[in-house]
Amino acid sequence: MVEVTEVRKVYRQGDVEVPALSGVSLSIDPGAFLALAGPSGSGKTTLLNLIGGLDMPDGGQITVDGRDLGALSATALTELRLHRIGFVFQAYNLIPVLTAVENTEYVMLLQGVPKKERRERSMAILDEVGLSGLYHRKPAELSGGQQQRVAVARAVVSGPSIVLADEPTANLDSSTGEGLLAMMREMNEARGVTFVFSTHDAMVMEAARKVIRMKDGRLDGDRVQ
Repeated sequence: MVEVTEVRKVYRQGDVEVPALSGVSLSIDPGAFLALAGPSGSGKTTLLNLIGGLDMPDGGQITVDGRDLGALSATALTELRLHRIGFVFQAYNLIPVLTAVENTEYVMLLQGVPKKERRERSMAILDEVGLSGLYHRKPAELSGGQQQRVAVARAVVSGPSIVLADEPTANLDSSTGEGLLAMMREMNEARGVTFVFSTHDAMVMEAARKVIRMKDGRLDGDRVQ
């Protein structure tokens, strides 16, 4: 599903270069439920953003779903993100003026899915994530856990090959976080969607089938369970 080869990323602060990733290589199999784990500054979120094509590396190669991201035009990269990659952001990134069902529909709207079909699919996935009856609530009328469930529903409803989740439990209490992880694990097993998390939460690491640890922009070992 994902092949990362000798990837480097450097951020520049004035005249100072700050290395974020230093020659990272890894493979992620289809159907994985994997955590990139490490402390703040370890490079895990940077790597997640590069895999999602939200940023470009300064060296090395990233292949997602058989496509070399560095060889794609801006239009082709946008199409790949739209149709093959789902995103779950730490801050949820829901559109405040849209309801839960409208937020869930949004990616399918961009994909050109007919209105009736996208509404039916959105309501079905909201039922699946435990938000039946809350279709018409806006983000401000939902709890943090409910907003994150809408974000997950939006990420998976359009049928991506891979979902990238940045610190998905960071703003949730432990009980809500456990429920969210169980829901995503069930989706992973039932739908075959690949999930990749960036995290420093032990609960996420315990839920993942594979953990790749990062430190100072490099891999620091992995664990399979």
